Amino acid sequence: MTKFASSNAAFAAMRLMLVLAFVVTTGLLPARAVEEPWVGATNSKLRLFGGMAKTKEGEQLMAGIELRMDDGWKTYWRNPGDSGVPPQFDWSGSTNLKEAKVLYPAPHRFIDANITSIGYSGEVVFPVRLTPERPGEPIELKLAFDFGLCKSLCIPNQAKLSLKLAPGAILNEADAKILNASLDRVPRPVALGALPAIGKIEAKLDAEKPSIVIEALFPPGVAGTDLFVDLADGTYVPVPTVLGRLSDGKQSFAVNFMSKDEAKDIKAKTLSLTLVSDRGSRETVWKAE
Repeated sequence: MTKFASSNAAFAAMRLMLVLAFVVTTGLLPARAVEEPWVGATNSKLRLFGGMAKTKEGEQLMAGIELRMDDGWKTYWRNPGDSGVPPQFDWSGSTNLKEAKVLYPAPHRFIDANITSIGYSGEVVFPVRLTPERPGEPIELKLAFDFGLCKSLCIPNQAKLSLKLAPGAILNEADAKILNASLDRVPRPVALGALPAIGKIEAKLDAEKPSIVIEALFPPGVAGTDLFVDLADGTYVPVPTVLGRLSDGKQSFAVNFMSKDEAKDIKAKTLSLTLVSDRGSRETVWKAE
């Protein structure tokens, strides 16, 4: 190799190092999302994580609220059932945040004596879709999270969580896996020809014993079937009673109201119907008439 060629190679290597240094220092390489520590709460611990994540719907700016509970403790869904309180998410202290849409994984039914509640035990991750006010600028998330925990007694809890996200910050591989596993548990909209789905609905809201009987349709061979009902405005809706075992892909549930006044509270309102099974969950809406 000539002296001229050798000096050219050295110059090229130095130039490459300068370019890489410029890219790193100016933030042109995507940053990794900062990991926040766990925050302790009564009989539980929590953390908030987030960043750009590859999901089945494409790349999205997401966060996750991870709640781990001590053995035997449970927390609640957006309709907690006969007892308990739904979780509350207050993002008002955040900066550059237009919307934080919290998604709920499919819940479970818990029966203790004569009380039925709806929620989660062990661990739950609430995925959150983030929309910044000003895209391309940092986001600072500040969350005041109120939630109930129950075992033999129920305890109200509050945790304050925070997270700073640089523009384009990428969720690390481990957290992306946790987030996507939780997203897979979030009920999808009912699709034409897909199961589970809703069959017939018979509403008797003006009867002496008001009720709504809902027929659910499930694919063959499923287990863990259930139905949950709620209203976006938080109006109480009784937990559906299972009317019988799954047979020929059909299972019926009854929402039984204590009085006409209780049934009157949901009239003309749009109910969310959440169908749950071990093969996936679906969600649809129905207007109470």
